[in-house]
Parts: sequence; C-alpha cells; structure tokens
Amino acid sequence: MQLNPAKSRLDKLDREYLQTPKPKSLSSFKEIVKKFVRRKSDWSIGIYTGDSPFNLSSPENIKNPVLTAKDVTDVPADFVADPFMVCENGIWYMFFEVLNSLNNKGEIGLATSKDGFNWHYQQIVMREDFHLSYPYVFKFKNEYYMIPESFQSSSVRLYIATDFPTQWSFVTNLLDQSEFADSSIFQHNDMWWLLTTTSKDRNILRLFYSQQLIGLWIEHIKSPVIEENKKIARSAGRIVLLDGKIIRYTQDCERIYGSQVRAFEITDLTTTNYQEKEFQENPIIKASGSGWNKTGMHHIDPHKIDENKWIACVDGNNSRLVFVTKSNTDTLIKSAY
Repeated sequence: MQLNPAKSRLDKLDREYLQTPKPKSLSSFKEIVKKFVRRKSDWSIGIYTGDSPFNLSSPENIKNPVLTAKDVTDVPADFVADPFMVCENGIWYMFFEVLNSLNNKGEIGLATSKDGFNWHYQQIVMREDFHLSYPYVFKFKNEYYMIPESFQSSSVRLYIATDFPTQWSFVTNLLDQSEFADSSIFQHNDMWWLLTTTSKDRNILRLFYSQQLIGLWIEHIKSPVIEENKKIARSAGRIVLLDGKIIRYTQDCERIYGSQVRAFEITDLTTTNYQEKEFQENPIIKASGSGWNKTGMHHIDPHKIDENKWIACVDGNNSRLVFVTKSNTDTLIKSAY
C-alpha cells in the first residue's frame, strides 16, 4: 500500500500536537506556534548600480536576482548569499555562500561575468568540515586572499589563492578562541584593521589591528566598539575607502534577521581611538515588500567603475513560514546565521 506523504506529515503533526499541553492563554498558544512554525529563508543574489555607494538600486537593463540556488549545478543548494566580487583582467569574479542541502553546511561558490550584469555559475571552490559563508576576498601584493566566515571553527581563517579563482589554501588563523562572524578586513594608515562580530546574538562588534596581515593581532583598547545592538553591530559587506573616508556597512537584525543595510563613516581610527557616525542616506538597501527581496537585504559589496558610476552585488531574501520537521531543522538554523 502506497502512503500519501502529505497525509503522513499531517498525521505526524497531529500526534505531536496531541502530545503537547494545550494552551491556557494566548501567550502559551504563541509558544506552541513558535515550536512548530519557523521562517525559512530563500536568499538570492542581485546587482545594483548607482552614482555613489550610498545611492544604489536595481538597474532597468537586468532582471534581478542574477543568481539563485537553481543556478548551482554541482551540489543541491537551499540558497545563495553573502556575495563578494573582484575584477581581474576585465572579468568579474563573484564568491558567495552556497548552503549545501546534503550536509546543511555553507560552502563557497564562484560565478563569473564579462560585464558585471550577466553571471554564470562555475563551481564550489572551497569547503570545510564546518560552515563557511561571507567570503571576504581581497588583493594584497598581487595575491588574492579570502577570509570566509567560519564561526564553527572558533577562528578567523586566512586563505590564499594558489590558482585564482578556483584553488585556495589555508594560511593561518588571524584570530581564534571565539565564534567570530562576518569578519571584515582593510588597510588604513599603514595598519591592518579587522572588524568582527561576536556573541550568540551577533550584537557585539569588536575591533582588532596589526602591523602585518600575517602577524600579531591586538584587540583595540575601545573594543568592543558596539555592544548589545542588533541594529548596527553585524557587518554587511566590504569596507569601502573613498576620498579619505572609511565606510562600513552594517545589517539590521533587530526585528528579523537581515532586514536592511545601513552605512557608517569611521571618522576617527587610531590604535587608541574609534569614532563613527551614521550616514543620512540610510538605509542604503532594504526589503522591497515583494519579489526576490521581499523580506530582507543584508549584504552589499560596492565597486567604483567610473566617475559617479558604481556597481554592487547584493543579496535579498524572500522568506516564508514552514512547519518544523526533524529533516529541515538544521537548514532553518543555518539560514538564521
């Protein structure tokens, strides 16, 4: 006898419901809903353009998103997110998180484009025994490096491209002994600086500095520079250096995870001081209320391509409510990180 899968799932939910104490109030009913219903993320990647890194929107000449989980060909994917891109010899290379459906772990994927608008998925270029995301790629002394988020390894890991863009080798841990999330690195005044988020709630932003990329990293005397603030603590993309200004992007996770992105100017950065101020143009990008980015946008990597011309890779979320089962619990948890 062939069973109806949909009926079997409903029967299972009925049994779980019957075994659950019945609500005596509205608050207890809400607790039961929280147990059986979760929000499942559906992140995808888009391209925005504009006249500055503060004024970006979806261009009319392309249809966003430009990359989705369906474009991934070498592993089954639940979503794609956290894009970073670089341009080398006229070719754009984009690195991003691919959440692998088989193991519920993030892996780093690669896509390429000749014009920055039309993208072609290539392959997974990095995987570990732990979750990877936020592949912060940058060039230093003609070498490409990457710092992917690897909070499950309790470290900030540095990789180097041995055969760009597909082959990467682990170099060293820049930081360890904590769950570091969305680490963002940059150079300023002959020093290296690294902003990274810690704590389970991702509401604390810490600052480290070093004289060498591969050297002794010291936590800043003013660190943590943001505390107990889910609206602005978590990084949301590449640190931009523009006309002497240092611009950091931050994702708003106060109401829901990754609803919008704000920009801040770091106005004073020395080994003894840190000050920042919010840009009036905020939010830079946000949930649209419909389509591929209906419920959230939490990442941006802008690049100047000409005078008053910018292009950025972004991501968007169209989440939906689903029943919690044993098989999808891990995926729901990963999508919230």
